[in-house]
Order: sequence, then structure tokens, then C-alpha cells
Amino acid sequence: MELVVEAAEAAGLVDRIEAGHALTAEEALAVLATPDAQTLALVAEAGRLRRRHFGDTVKVNYLVNLKSGLCPEDCTYCSQRLGSEAQILKYKWLSTEDAAAQAGLGVRGGASRVCLVASGRGPTDRDVVRVADMIGRVKEENPGVEVCACLGLLKERHASKLAAAGADAYNHNLNTAESQYEDICTTHTYADRVATVEASKAAGLSPCSGLIVGLGESDEQLVEAAFALRALDADSVPVNFLMPFEGTPLEGTWELTPLKCLRILAMVRLACPDREVRIAGGRELHLRSLQSVALEVANSIFLGDYLTSEGQAAEADLEMIADAGFRVLGRAEQPAAPAAAGVDRPALRRRGAGTAAAPNA
Repeated sequence: MELVVEAAEAAGLVDRIEAGHALTAEEALAVLATPDAQTLALVAEAGRLRRRHFGDTVKVNYLVNLKSGLCPEDCTYCSQRLGSEAQILKYKWLSTEDAAAQAGLGVRGGASRVCLVASGRGPTDRDVVRVADMIGRVKEENPGVEVCACLGLLKERHASKLAAAGADAYNHNLNTAESQYEDICTTHTYADRVATVEASKAAGLSPCSGLIVGLGESDEQLVEAAFALRALDADSVPVNFLMPFEGTPLEGTWELTPLKCLRILAMVRLACPDREVRIAGGRELHLRSLQSVALEVANSIFLGDYLTSEGQAAEADLEMIADAGFRVLGRAEQPAAPAAAGVDRPALRRRGAGTAAAPNA
């Protein structure tokens, strides 16, 4: 019989985790099987852990895509993959000046961490020198900002050079369970990804590693992946929701609902109670109107656009955070008026009854 977590059981589970209990696989599966009608209660209970460790803050991260497209790897979910027909932007390396300028815009928008990302299997020596220069420039122009690099599979010597240049963290997602990995990529292995996370840790970089959900994985594989991230001791766990780009093998794959996304996020929070959990790419497509509810368990977000797709307006992101009763980490002021959503004044009706225009129905 499938186990499920009811509201009272969720409260008891959170009590045990607060007392030092580590979530078990059986408990994680029960969390994922929570009925839709009980999911918001589950989120509220899991949110106790989020608030205990992170209060009412939301860490804002900003992506800078340094080099887009033309990747030699064959990851089925990726719009930049080998053979992708997705009509994305493709360009070679940004200059240091352009990269720093883009990063500065994100920082001024509220980001406390900038993520410098480049497509490809992994960096060459020359690439690492290039990115090290960018890191130095970003840090110089934005005192106090964190910089996370994401350049693919990483050698230990390259990790050390990035750390010496001032990088704070390195992102390399496990993406899915080891038992599913061969189904989504054949040009590198799950072990290669684990080795990259370990290399970044050995160099003193904070490990950022997470998931892409909605790839066709089972609940058991979701739990397997989340527990692998816990075992890796990842400091930051971004949870991405599959964006099924046209022109990729997973085009047309839609397996998630907003409530299922909330259950996944709650499970990750319960498995990693004191770690940064980030709602990442695809949140607008899959969480939809429940994005702000997800902040009850997640304490981190990407601002604005992603690597090859556009996100909701950055101003709307900041308003969403404030409207939900949270505050941007490191930022004192909050948006004063809901101008970004275009509702700073009532919209006068000019359609429907009494007019020749079609109604809003």
C-alpha cells in the first residue's frame, strides 16, 4: 500500500527533523505521494524548517550566459545540446567587459550572487584564465557579491585556479538519479558529474548541485537523486523544472503540475533542511500562480532570465518576493508599488457588457 503524508503526520515529521532525524527514503516517498488536498498543509509544515534556517529572506541569484549553444554533449533536456534544433541564441565568449556589465545589472537588480555560465563539456586552460579575469572584474566592480562559476566538467587544477581568482562557488548539477542517467546523456557519465562536485569541494569552492525534474523519472528516482545531493553535502540545491524546448528530444514532455512541483520542493527541503533550496529554471511554466507559495520551502531564486529562455520580468520577481512577505537577502528596501505587474492603477473596463468588444471570458 502506498504511504502518504497527512497534515498531522507532516507536522510530526518536521518535529523529528528539527530534533536531528534524517529523512528516510520511505518518508520521502510518502511526502511525494501527499494528496493534492493536503499539499499546502505539507508546504506549511516544511516551511518551518525553511524559516528556522533562513528566516524570511530570499537569496537572489543572477545568471550571465558567457557562451551560448554549440555544446558537444548530448543531454536530452538541453537546448544547447549537440544536434539541438532549438532556435536559441548562439554566440562565442563574451568579453570580460561585457560579462562584468551584465553581472552589474543583476547586482543592481538585487542579486547577491552572480552565476557565470558557459556551455561546453568543460573548460580549457585558456577558458579558465578568461573566466578568472571575469571573476576578478565582477568582484572589483561589485564589492561583497558572490560569484559562482558553471563551466561543465572540471579538473582539480582548474577548480583551484577559479578559487584563487575569487570564485565562491561552483555549480554542477547531478540533474537526475544515477539509475536514470544513461537515459538522458551518453557523452559523459553520472560519475563524471559527481567527480566535478568533489573537485570543486576539494578546492574550497562551495558546492552548488541540484536537479532537473520532469524528465520522466519515477518518485523513487527523485528520492534517489535528492539523497545523493544530501550525501554530496551540496550547500546550494537548485531545483529546475524541465523546459521542453522545441527541437530537443524531450520536446512536448509535460509531466509536472504546480502541486507536484510543491511536493518535490518540500521533499528536498525535508531531506536538506539547512541547505539553500532554489527554485530555478522552468518555475514560471510549471509552478505558475504558485511560484510565491514555493518560497515557503525554497529560500533562493534566479532573477529574470535563464540561459536560453526568458523568465518573468525581474521587477515582477522582486514584487512576488515582497508580496509573499519575504525580503531579498542583503537588500533593505522593498518595492513600493506594483508597477511591474502593470496594476499600479485600476484598469477601466472597455469590453464585455455594454460594448462591442468580446468579454474577458
